[in-house]
Order: sequence, then C-alpha cells, then structure tokens
Amino acid sequence: MPEVEIKDKDNNTVGKIHLIEEVFAAHAKQGTLHAAVVNFLANQRQGTHATKTKGLVRGGGKKPWKQKGTGRARPGSTRSPLWRGGGTIFGPLPRDYSYKLPKKVKKIALATAFQEKLSSGEIVIIDSLSLQKPKTKDMIMILKNLGIQNRSVLIVLPEKNDTVTLSSRNIPGVYVKRAADLNTYDVVSYNTLLLTKDAAIRLEEIKRQ
Repeated sequence: MPEVEIKDKDNNTVGKIHLIEEVFAAHAKQGTLHAAVVNFLANQRQGTHATKTKGLVRGGGKKPWKQKGTGRARPGSTRSPLWRGGGTIFGPLPRDYSYKLPKKVKKIALATAFQEKLSSGEIVIIDSLSLQKPKTKDMIMILKNLGIQNRSVLIVLPEKNDTVTLSSRNIPGVYVKRAADLNTYDVVSYNTLLLTKDAAIRLEEIKRQ
C-alpha cells in the first residue's frame, strides 16, 4: 500500500496518507491504457463529415448526348465522379465512431494511469483547497508554493467547487475536475495531478462501488 505525503498550501508536510493499491498501485497494463485513451478520443468524434455522392450533387438529370452514333463514350449523367463537378467516390459520410469498453477494462486502465503517475512522482496531495473568493492570483501562488506552476495541472476535487474552478480557469494548462468525473484520458493528459485528501478518499470509495 503506497504512502504519500500530504502538503498544505505552503508546501509543508502535514501528514501522510495510505493509498489503496486497487486505485493507485495496480499492476500496470499498457494495453488497457491504450484502449481506454483510443476509446475516449473515438467517443469525442462528432462524425459529421460528409461529401456528396453522384446522387446528391445538383444537376445531371439530362443525358449529355445520345447513346449511339457519336463515337464518344456513353455517359448517363454530367454528375458522374469522372466528370468535373461530379460526385465523390467513397468519400466520408456521417457516421458514429463511438463504442463501449467493458467497465472492468476502464477501471484497470484508470488504475494503470494512476500507477504511472504515482511511480513518476507526479501526484501531489494537498490537505484542502479552498479560497475565500475567486482570485486567479491566489491559485497561482498555491501552485507556485507547491512547485508545479510551470506544468500542466489537473486539480481533482471531491465535489464541485465554483470558487476553485473560477480561480483556475484563466491559468493556462490548469483544469479542475470532480473525482467522480475522472477518466484515463484526463490522468495521462496532464503532467501533474493535484488531489485534495478528500478527493483521494473519494476515488477509493468509487472503486469499491
């Protein structure tokens, strides 16, 4: 069971927390990690791309010239893909790229992502993260004290906190998310994970569900 130090806003160690292996120290399975990331990106695709086939291009209702006697080819429409202004052959059409992964695979992939971050020292746990009012300057100071101000940071909270969200949204590379909404792509997309102590406990509760 891995043990991680808990920091305060001034980067002082105020305690330690034992993280359960099922969430933060599972046996790494790179295959599931890749599968989860590809699945997430595929599900984000809108699939609204479209080209016009011969039947969709305007015009071409009249046969260009008679079938026989001209010595030329026998076109039936000026909107043939072989003609300028004609339709597109095998062009992209609207489709749904989304597909589902088994829940077990998603959980293993998320645990693998956490394990990678933990082994690389890219998880920072803070005792609490609260601000009196939305102020970007205060959030920048907290990140600076923790030594992660020049890195992309994903702040994970146990529940929605508008004050923290508003204080972070104007900082490039910093994003705030609830523990319940976390996915594998989020974890691997940021250099550092900043979790509150309660968020780490919340992740363990979600794992047991």
